Amino acid sequence: MANMLNEHRLVRALLRKPVDRTPIWIMRQAGRYLPEYRVIRSKVKDFLKLCKTPELACQITLQPLERFPLDAAIIFSDILTIPDAFGLELAFLEGEGPYFQRPICTLEDVEKLPTIDPEIELRYVMDAIRMTKRALKDRVPLIGFAGSPWTIATYMVEGKISKNFTKIKKLMVSEPMILHRLLTHLSTTIVSYLKAQVMAGAEVLMIFDTWGGVLSCADYLDFSLSYMQEIVANLNFELERENAAFAVPSSGGGQVIKKVPIILFTKNVGQNLEALSETGCDAVGIDWTLPLDKARSLVGHKVALQGNLDPAVLYADPDFIQRSVQLVLRQFGKGSGHVFNLGHGIYPDVEPEKVAIMIEAVQSFSTRYTYE
Repeated sequence: MANMLNEHRLVRALLRKPVDRTPIWIMRQAGRYLPEYRVIRSKVKDFLKLCKTPELACQITLQPLERFPLDAAIIFSDILTIPDAFGLELAFLEGEGPYFQRPICTLEDVEKLPTIDPEIELRYVMDAIRMTKRALKDRVPLIGFAGSPWTIATYMVEGKISKNFTKIKKLMVSEPMILHRLLTHLSTTIVSYLKAQVMAGAEVLMIFDTWGGVLSCADYLDFSLSYMQEIVANLNFELERENAAFAVPSSGGGQVIKKVPIILFTKNVGQNLEALSETGCDAVGIDWTLPLDKARSLVGHKVALQGNLDPAVLYADPDFIQRSVQLVLRQFGKGSGHVFNLGHGIYPDVEPEKVAIMIEAVQSFSTRYTYE
């Protein structure tokens, strides 16, 4: 287990401790908008091969850190590694995205899903984390992640990206027991997967609930939020148990393992933000549709907030980008507990120079907001 002192700017902000300036990282910061990533991608056509080759995943994870003064690295991987490890035969089709050759259709399909060991079936992720952690030399914290049970389930049932989510919604209303069985199995697996990432060296965890916003308020609470809350509770319990196992009196020279912050992000969380903030997580990601001042008034001091610049702003001229950054900072206001990020992943055709302008603006303007 890594020695976690929790002194990084990002970790301090997520735990709502004082920071000198607002930390910044970017969702999908390692990816297609970077020319150096496209060079690797031109040589390795298979996206899954990139994810499953630790040396390449490490190299790609570090690329944005070599170009920009970001406050975190996030491991290069994909939220669909878990169902791929289940044996659903994941492929990425050119221009169409992920596709499963064996989608989930019946209760029998769910019951056949195996129990996986992250250090066996997903060892490539753990090896990439270990390799990246060594390469970072504690310069910035490393973020590990997983998809939410609901979001992963949408791909497993639909078989691919969906516009209307008709298959999984049909299952939800006609055979809810089957869906709950699937979500329960995913929750247990995600806890194991994220714990293994921490043991490999991840210092922050994030759960991406990309498709939670397609549910009604009641269905979101039942089929998405309740499972994320279960993951947070079980994961914190597991990590505290590891802490107790490793921690010894300091005079004995033992390792000190401190809290690993957990960020939950539901796109279009809107009316469910208060409920999301009460799951026991440390921070909530906010997309660009909800102003941070309104979000902060809803959650109070329960959690830190991450976000929430509209990714489209990075198409604009430098002055517009700077003004937009200042608006986000001003909307959050003064005090600790803010991590600057985009409201969703960066678009692949954004110019890296625009990203540099955004980061410089955050670093220049945020110091006036980090103290009460």
